[in-house]
Amino acid sequence: MTETLPVIVLGGSGYVAGELLRLIAQHPRLELAGTVSSSRQGEEIALAFGHLATLYPGERFISMQQALEGLSESPRWIVVSAAPHGASSTLVDQLLEKAEQNNLQMTVVDASADFRYASAEGFSTVYGQAHLAPNRLASFSCAVPEHLDSLETPHAAQPGCFATAMLLAIVPLLSLGLAQPEFFVSAVTGSTGAGRTPRDTTHHPMRQSNLFAYQPLRHRHQPEVCELARTASGRDIALHFVPQSGPFARGIHATIFSQCAGSVIGEEIAAALADFYANSDFVHVAPSPPRLKDIVGTNNAVLSVNVENGTIAICCVLDNLVKGAAGGAIQWVNRLSDWPDSEGLVVAPAGWV
Repeated sequence: MTETLPVIVLGGSGYVAGELLRLIAQHPRLELAGTVSSSRQGEEIALAFGHLATLYPGERFISMQQALEGLSESPRWIVVSAAPHGASSTLVDQLLEKAEQNNLQMTVVDASADFRYASAEGFSTVYGQAHLAPNRLASFSCAVPEHLDSLETPHAAQPGCFATAMLLAIVPLLSLGLAQPEFFVSAVTGSTGAGRTPRDTTHHPMRQSNLFAYQPLRHRHQPEVCELARTASGRDIALHFVPQSGPFARGIHATIFSQCAGSVIGEEIAAALADFYANSDFVHVAPSPPRLKDIVGTNNAVLSVNVENGTIAICCVLDNLVKGAAGGAIQWVNRLSDWPDSEGLVVAPAGWV
């Protein structure tokens, strides 16, 4: 029989949590045991996610206390957190402490920023607040799954959505010595990347038929990418990043520029990247610039390579809620459970979305 593990989802009413619930419903080895929401506990999941009504009929959000009390029902647990930055670490710490007290096996994957930095100081410098579970940091590793063959820690953290798109291009260029260690990035994201709480930058009249940059050259994913690129390749980089808000709901289109490290041509770099990701189920190198509509709703990421007069331009598209968050997190769940990366994550793109 196929092993099935119970899953607790934290931060259950946000967009990333909604994608986690969708992916868990189709995963052959995972079964939802509870979705924790501090703002909507007791409400039916279908009220927050109408598109999931037939997958979770009658299922309700639970409180953190209910999640803790229910741990005795199984000897092994999966926890995936989509809780807000700053709050996730406390919730994760509570669950791990309870599991340790009761000799339960628990695997945690965090999709927030709380365990992306190796030190509490690194987190607090970027997010302007103290880390609330610094004793747990050493038990987490953060990386794009394709960039780390194995983990030496029991838990994992998924990089941010912008960070994932950038790292998919930057890490192989660095690791293979194909580019100078300075990168310029312009990336456009859909409105779901700003979360579920309405604000001026996500309100439909502001976002529709509009395009604007925000936090140019000082976005919080910038130091994250620098640290993770160093960890994956062993090289320091200079990064100049301008994020932009696009007039669509989901997806990221990133263009990454650098200078060639030697006299290589585009076909050689494209072939090198294709070889770098040859064993990946989800990262592909295409002969022409990729389109968002080809990957929305999937865990796929597509890159294309162009080189002219020593300048490299790599375009990368991915779904910010899937490969950049929930899908990447489930990929880590699979990896930590010794299952294939693709388990439960192969989704046919809808097309014309």
